[in-house]
Amino acid sequence: MAILERYDMGAVARLTLNAPDRLNALSDEMLAALQAELDALRDDGSIRAVVLSGAGKAFCAGHDLKQMTAGRQSEDGGKAYFQDLFSRCARMMMSIQSLPQPVIAQVHGIATAAGCQLVATCDMAVAAEGTRFGVNGVNIGLFCSTPMVALSRNIPRKQAFEMLTTGEFISAERAAELGLVNRVVPEEALEQEANALAELVASKLGVAVKIGKEAFYQQLQMPLDQAYAYTGDAMAQNMLYRDTEEGISAFIEKRPPNWTQ
Repeated sequence: MAILERYDMGAVARLTLNAPDRLNALSDEMLAALQAELDALRDDGSIRAVVLSGAGKAFCAGHDLKQMTAGRQSEDGGKAYFQDLFSRCARMMMSIQSLPQPVIAQVHGIATAAGCQLVATCDMAVAAEGTRFGVNGVNIGLFCSTPMVALSRNIPRKQAFEMLTTGEFISAERAAELGLVNRVVPEEALEQEANALAELVASKLGVAVKIGKEAFYQQLQMPLDQAYAYTGDAMAQNMLYRDTEEGISAFIEKRPPNWTQ
């Protein structure tokens, strides 16, 4: 049984974290499998959107604490292992946002610590009613410093800090209010809703979405004038594509576009 399963439906790839007995923890093996699949998707021009879900009763419970505890047995008390672990996890998270295709988290059960970080890192998220979100490491004496990076870039500062310092969970509805997830649906409709969102994204011109996703994250880090200059160049580049010209012509002529990509 693969720890990470991939199933393609047309232009949508579905990735399923498949370690339900460990609540799909981000173990060394899970991180490696995710990184390998993300690297493969980067060069897969047939895929235009990705859905990330978890098998069993939870989306992802964060890092594998038993594996982390075993890492302490080295002479340095685990320092080198921990630094390498968090570096590998950060690389995987950044790979999601640098992926050309939008990634949608399909979340149910719980998303805690690095699992909540994973939701915050994905480009969009759909959650089932009853899902709980938390960065609860502080409850066991481990502040969620790396999950904080993605969380604090998703929701308002004071609410993020409250979650990090209290370790308390928030509901799916509260997560939607704060902007951590896009929408909340009944659990029986979760997969259908995530697939519908992915298929809608996949129906757009792939090269335009690729340019737009990269520009979206780049401009967020820039001062206003630089952001406008950067995105102006991105739009100019986008306008030069034959399929963009066709899309504009089709809109003017009130017909479906005949895209080649």
